Amino acid sequence: MADEKSPDEEGVDKASEAGGTDAEVEKEEKAEGSEEEEGSEEEEGSEEEVENEEVAKEEGEEEEGEEEDTPEAEAEDEPPTVESLSAALVEAETKVAEFKDQALRAKADVENIRRRAARDVENAHKYALERMTGELLPVLDSLEKAVESAAMATQASAMGEGVELSLKMFLTALSRVGIEQLDPLGEPFDPRFHEALAMVEKPDSEPNSVMEVIQRGYSLNGRLVRAAKVVVVKAAGGDEECAVNADA
Repeated sequence: MADEKSPDEEGVDKASEAGGTDAEVEKEEKAEGSEEEEGSEEEEGSEEEVENEEVAKEEGEEEEGEEEDTPEAEAEDEPPTVESLSAALVEAETKVAEFKDQALRAKADVENIRRRAARDVENAHKYALERMTGELLPVLDSLEKAVESAAMATQASAMGEGVELSLKMFLTALSRVGIEQLDPLGEPFDPRFHEALAMVEKPDSEPNSVMEVIQRGYSLNGRLVRAAKVVVVKAAGGDEECAVNADA
């Protein structure tokens, strides 16, 4: 019978069928592998696209920032105008004037302080003996009274001459240190240096003049230490009054 196959032919057919089946499986596996590779490539492509979009976005923001900074940079690069330079010059001149005025004021203040200090030192040297002068004045008064008493007693003339000589020597020593005696007898009354104790009418004397010195005055380098106590001539029938030095 022609259609019947031998055992060997059947084995070959089975082997061919089995081989065909294995080939198909390999094809399917290759197809699946290629699909997986394509899927992974697609995923990688999508990730790259996302990264590219982010980079593009950042570049766009940087470009926008540069565009925003560009006007300021252009404004800074613009050359100054005449008006701006004139305004800057006026402002600078105003500041210079202010600084100059402050410097002049400071210099004047320093000069005033220096002069004041020099004046204080000078006064300290000139009037350092003011207190001592006041202490010595009663001694002078006593010597003067002794001379007057000796002049009244004829037998004590020698003593009076000695006391008078001592008084002159004392006054000379005081004048060397700036102490001067004020004896305004016959001079016009001066309220700055005289203290009027009384006013007496005396027709043969000049009105408002000193007719008697009760107590002599003294000054130290031109500054009054004690006013002279005097009696002043009053004009006949007049109502003149002499100022009294209350600070004496």
